[in-house]
Order: sequence, then C-alpha cells, then structure tokens
Amino acid sequence: MPDYDTAAPEASPVKVLIAGGFGVGKTTLVEAISEIDPLRTEERLTAAGVGVDDLDGIESKTATTVAMDFGRLTLDDAGVVLYLFGTPGQERFWFMWDDLLHGALGAIVLVDTRRLDRSFPAIDFFENRGLPFVIGANCFHGEQPYSSEEIGAALHLRDPNTPVLLLDARSRHDVRSALLALLDRLITKAQVTAPA
Repeated sequence: MPDYDTAAPEASPVKVLIAGGFGVGKTTLVEAISEIDPLRTEERLTAAGVGVDDLDGIESKTATTVAMDFGRLTLDDAGVVLYLFGTPGQERFWFMWDDLLHGALGAIVLVDTRRLDRSFPAIDFFENRGLPFVIGANCFHGEQPYSSEEIGAALHLRDPNTPVLLLDARSRHDVRSALLALLDRLITKAQVTAPA
C-alpha cells in the first residue's frame, strides 16, 4: 500500500503572461525557457499584411503570433510551476489579451528600445488592470545602449518601483532571472496585502 504521508507536495501553478509589442521577442523568450516544446501559433507574414503590420525596424521578421505561445517551467526549489502565455503583439490581435489575462498572477512586458513607442499600450494594459509586472528590455544582438534607469524614465511607469531588467530573450539564464524577479514582486505584493 502506498505511503501517502511521504508523497511529494504538488507544485503550485502560476500563470504568467509574456506581453509586449509586435516583434519584441515574446515567442523567443517562451522558447528559451520552456521545459516542454512550446505551443506556438505563428503564421507567415504575407503581402496581405502590408499597410496593416508595422515592420519598421523589424523588416526581417517573417512570422507572427496570431493567438498565443504556451510554455511551462518547473521551479523545483520554489515548489512552483509557471505556465507561460505569450500574447500576440499586433494591434489587430489585442482583443485576446483580456481572455489571456484571466487567472494570471503577473507578467513580463518585453520592450525594444529601438521601438520604445510600441511598448506603451502593453504597459497601459497591465497598469490599468492592476496586474503586477516587470519590464524586460530585450537586448537585441546582445547590446543595449540604455541603462535600466533610463528605460524606466522613458516609459513613465506609474509605479517607480517596477523592475526594469536588461535581458536577452534567447538566454535561458536571463529569462529565468526575469521570472524570479516577477515572483519576488508577487510575493512582496502578497505580503503587503495580507491581513495582519
């Protein structure tokens, strides 16, 4: 007969959104960290998107997420399983963000400092809904000409304590650090709002 008293506790599930504008690296981030083959809903960009999809600065982009990306990461040391949902970045798919928001505890908002103006809608979305988030400034080609402080100031974040992290969305280590920073933010918020 199995000994149920010594069974390992189940890991706590945590839903996290990976959001940001078109072409900031959301799919790449989910692929870099997921312990499973991520579910991707990418389609090729075609001539039908000319005039609709803004490829300024990302002309080499050939595919786009049309629904979501999904990945999973188990943090054994924390007893947590993260379910990662990458949002579509194109404006015509933003209507899905509210559906993806249900049950999410937090988000990483990826930004591209070469196209920072495309970051404001994602930041506004989470600030208006009160969902805790961290900013991940994706360092394309391993380079970032701005500091975290400069990026935070340019984004005019409502909460000046919102972490702004420099990361490479291709780096498992960088992505894991960003997720841990988000978990720290969630834990801090839970401690502040917990009844005494």
